[in-house]
Amino acid sequence: MPEGRLLACAACGHLVSQIGEIDYLAAVAKFDTDIGTLPDQRSQRRHDQRARRLFARIRALLGLPPGSPFRLLDVGCSSGALLLSARKEGIEAVGVEPARRAAEAARAAGLTVFHGTLHEARYPAGRFHAVTMMEVIEHLRQPIDVVREIWNILGPNGILVVGTGNIDSWTVSIMRERWDYFHMERYGGHISFFTPRSLEQLAGRCGFRIERLETRRVRFVESFQTSFFLYRTLKIVAEVLNAPAMWCRKGHDMLAFLRKV
Repeated sequence: MPEGRLLACAACGHLVSQIGEIDYLAAVAKFDTDIGTLPDQRSQRRHDQRARRLFARIRALLGLPPGSPFRLLDVGCSSGALLLSARKEGIEAVGVEPARRAAEAARAAGLTVFHGTLHEARYPAGRFHAVTMMEVIEHLRQPIDVVREIWNILGPNGILVVGTGNIDSWTVSIMRERWDYFHMERYGGHISFFTPRSLEQLAGRCGFRIERLETRRVRFVESFQTSFFLYRTLKIVAEVLNAPAMWCRKGHDMLAFLRKV
């Protein structure tokens, strides 16, 4: 990569960026916007549908009936897209967000969001039934510290949901450094890249076990890297491989449900 070769763990395949602190902070600053991760009006319905499925799976793991309320914390909530969907579902949801403008935008929408880090929020032990961390863990220099704090604020048998990229995927095997998930300019601040095995090891070190881990999607090329015709052709081939990628844990989008033990 422009910031140097990614460092690899020989045991679990985890990758870590060598980016310097100044460049890292500059990349992360790109997330400090009023819009943040809020979907536009065209994609809002689809976002709510995906969130509804996520909440249904959390309820099932918690042993709750469909539609039951529970206490949820979204770590790295940005401007509150997931919190807005949770509010529609009757979930008692709050967020924590270190980016000031994004946190203020969430508050302006009537959401309860703490501006700062998870440790600074000082939530009481056992406060939440579930915690979500969607596309966040790859930004953390010390993810183990954050996951251990999440263990502390979860109640007994609480659920942590982690969404991140899977670098033990067919996409990475094919695209390697061309995969835009690795690039600071397009996804500012991605510095820690997980495999299913490295995420499982992190979970075990922090007092969790993985209840369910799934991957999806395959990609051969980004749209801006080739002609329109070749991109559409390769996308069709990738769609055919989506199901095998799910079965083999070789998709590049990874979603894991961890239970506090």
